Amino acid sequence: MEAGPSSASVRSRVGGVDEEDVAQLRLGDDFGAAQCLLSSEVQILLQHRKDREHGVDVSPVFSKTLGYVDRFSRFKNKTALKQVRGMLSRQGLAEYEAAAIGNLLPETAEEAKALIPSLQRMTDDDLQIILNDVTSYRRFD
Repeated sequence: MEAGPSSASVRSRVGGVDEEDVAQLRLGDDFGAAQCLLSSEVQILLQHRKDREHGVDVSPVFSKTLGYVDRFSRFKNKTALKQVRGMLSRQGLAEYEAAAIGNLLPETAEEAKALIPSLQRMTDDDLQIILNDVTSYRRFD
């Protein structure tokens, strides 16, 4: 039985070169200029749209998506969310890394590196400082 593609990244090969590899932050053309959002940011955007339209004619997919981000949003307080986003953006992290840290909230550098392979480039101490800062904002939420 042949092993399938790595669960950490799905790769397509062109001329023997990997086009996509999340560990190397090569996310593909579709994500080249995309801004990655925290689930909490998506929740705010969707709730605003629902409120603006007074909940009229929202699709089942919209409702399910809003329910999902309501459940998994890590930051309920808009001020704390804004501070976390600002802090993460000043750390020299890629968009994907910042969003993944803000959504997954790993507790240790080891856990963060296991979940977000591109963070291997950082020292455990530097990464742990970032994780501790994110956690401190969550306490004020």
